[in-house]
Amino acid sequence: MTQNLGIFARRKIEAEIIAPIYDEMRKAIGETKAREILRAAIRRAAIAAGADMAARAPGGADLESFKAIFPLWTQDDALEVQVLSDEPGAFDFNVTRCRYAETYRAMGLGDLGDILSCNRDGAFCEGYDPSIELTRTQTIMGGARHCDFRYRVKTDKAGD
Repeated sequence: MTQNLGIFARRKIEAEIIAPIYDEMRKAIGETKAREILRAAIRRAAIAAGADMAARAPGGADLESFKAIFPLWTQDDALEVQVLSDEPGAFDFNVTRCRYAETYRAMGLGDLGDILSCNRDGAFCEGYDPSIELTRTQTIMGGARHCDFRYRVKTDKAGD
């Protein structure tokens, strides 16, 4: 049962299933369209996963409860993280090692890693709590030395 698997193990299994499907789509409709379809499907799945986790969040979903479930992504030594700031309304960290990226590259899927993994991060927040905003300017998957995750609770700029 996939619920007993960690996120890292699930992503590897998903990639093994997605890779041949993506390859067939690429041959049939071209790389650009195949990437577009894959990106949209994974984004939709991430939003649904966020909503599912939000429904199970004790006390409701917000940035604080998100911080409490964050270890799900780091388990199995999937990520090495340097927390820069953890305060109400903000959660800043850098990922200094990403086994997701390493695994996708080892599988020959390095060019899809951003879609298979990074694409999910902001979309998950949309489903979990739309008031959580992720800003990230670089990723290891994209060739940077670290990923810079900056989570904030959106403020209502329209005023009350």
